[in-house]
Amino acid sequence: MTSVNKIRWIDLPSFSDERGILTAVESNIDVPFSIKRIFYMYEITANRGGHAHKETEQLAIAVAGAFRFQLSDTKDTQTFILDNPTRGLYLPPMVFLDQIIQDAPNSVCMVLASTHYDDEKYIRSFQEYEQSIFSKP
Repeated sequence: MTSVNKIRWIDLPSFSDERGILTAVESNIDVPFSIKRIFYMYEITANRGGHAHKETEQLAIAVAGAFRFQLSDTKDTQTFILDNPTRGLYLPPMVFLDQIIQDAPNSVCMVLASTHYDDEKYIRSFQEYEQSIFSKP
């Protein structure tokens, strides 16, 4: 079982000079997994959460604006504010993403994932999530 206590911030290497700031992310170096998929969210008008990933590790980065991620396990719920493009929120498998809230207009959240998309590897309700946690030996 994974708990919300395994969620952590990862500082991303950023380089600043007179031209601006460049932040780079390298697979298996800056993130603790191989990157197989990248997606981004913006103009969120309805809840993007309500699921858990059975196997996928993710790193969520607010590349513009701000987001709130509410994450749960069977005991705790924590809310994380993503508002800094030089750090990402590491999400291990089997943490339930209750909701993602976009806190500012023109916000963009990029997510790096360790697996390709597979709908069969999602848990789509908290009840199903609890059942999968408590049914494991």
